[in-house]
Amino acid sequence: MNTPPAFHLLAKPTGAACNLDCSYCFFLSKEMLYPGSRFRMADELLESYIRQLIEAHRAPEVMIAWQGGEPALMGLDFFRRSVAYAEKHRRPGMRVTYTIQTNGTLLDDEWAAFFKEHQFLVGISIDGPRAMHDAYRVDKGGQPTFDRVLRGLGFLRQHGVDYNTLTTLHHANADHPVEVYRFLRDECGSNYQQYIPIIERVDEEDIARAGVPVREASPAPVSTAPWSSWRDRPLYTQEGTYVTDRSVTAAQFGRFLNGVYDEWVRRDIGRVYVQMFDVALANWHGEPSGLCVHSKTCGLALAMEHNGDMYSCDHFVEPRYYLGNIQETPMIELVTSPAQRRFGEDKFDSLPRHCRTCEVRFACHGGCPKDRFITTPDGEPGLNYLCEGYKLFFHHIDRDMRIMSNLLRQGRAPAELMQVYAAEDARSQAAFATAGRNDPCPCGSGKKFKHCHGRSGI
Repeated sequence: MNTPPAFHLLAKPTGAACNLDCSYCFFLSKEMLYPGSRFRMADELLESYIRQLIEAHRAPEVMIAWQGGEPALMGLDFFRRSVAYAEKHRRPGMRVTYTIQTNGTLLDDEWAAFFKEHQFLVGISIDGPRAMHDAYRVDKGGQPTFDRVLRGLGFLRQHGVDYNTLTTLHHANADHPVEVYRFLRDECGSNYQQYIPIIERVDEEDIARAGVPVREASPAPVSTAPWSSWRDRPLYTQEGTYVTDRSVTAAQFGRFLNGVYDEWVRRDIGRVYVQMFDVALANWHGEPSGLCVHSKTCGLALAMEHNGDMYSCDHFVEPRYYLGNIQETPMIELVTSPAQRRFGEDKFDSLPRHCRTCEVRFACHGGCPKDRFITTPDGEPGLNYLCEGYKLFFHHIDRDMRIMSNLLRQGRAPAELMQVYAAEDARSQAAFATAGRNDPCPCGSGKKFKHCHGRSGI
């Protein structure tokens, strides 16, 4: 058995149960997989999970990662027990780390003190300034949650808890990259940021059930479906050739990443860490990306439900990707099963020819398989819905990634790139300041200055 030394497992102690009803959440409908369940991980399963996770790792460090739904619904005592079980079962010299992804609304002083004591890394879900966040992140009564999230974040900051922000990109915020980035950096104090594109796939049956019209769009048909209740949403999120109108478009996604990057590269290299930029630099530098989305293969990032059921991936919690239950089959056997091995290898093996010959495949690797549902220009299926956006971004950063990679090889800091930008921006400002109305515009457009950046208001 070819056993990996380590793997990542997201445990969902409350399943899909959550105190919020975020309009775009793909996971809330997973409650339908477990009709009649209380959606609470039993204590005996908790200990078995911790023990098996530790036993399955041959690496000197094991990460215990909690997600939901909303894991804080389990209460603080549950997590105190989880830490105690980890201490009980960890091998001598083994380091155990803890992470939790939360909407932040239930956090208080006691939670924050616990996280600090046990060095939890806390992920806070926040979608930007108030209006952008509250557009879709609402509670069960449809009420906004922005103030409650910032209150929870405030407790983490008071206690010095390590945290990062997870921001989903959708119709309400994807056109405002700099505003979102500056809010997270300056108002939330977030030095570690993740951006996750919202892509809600639906099929004609889902649309008919919701009773909404459909409009066509390229590269994928787009439905105007609001799906205001999770009970209206499709259970099988890996099916359907339509997307909802609150989904981010590929071009929006690319422009958003470029907008954030252009702010970051001038001011924040080495100070603010954006997951996508770190992943890109790793791929340019020839190192493992550390993120399954942009790795050649996947399969080592699995999900476990509240009852011990394991699935191939958090985005594939569906019957055909069910691996088994850790109370019936040892966890390590599920992780190394032929089905899971095939799942991971299919990421590369199923790439269409268009992707295999792409000049940025080394950085992209086709993206996440869940998003490969449009066709290539020559009609081959399996192209990533975000392909256009990935190309916009990877081409935009190519020069800089080469520079930063070279700096690393010389034992120098990538932050030196900011000096290059400072010099270039200074030269550009001087050129614009001295350009005559009939001179070629310094931007390189080929137009006269008066018809380009010399126009009033530009």
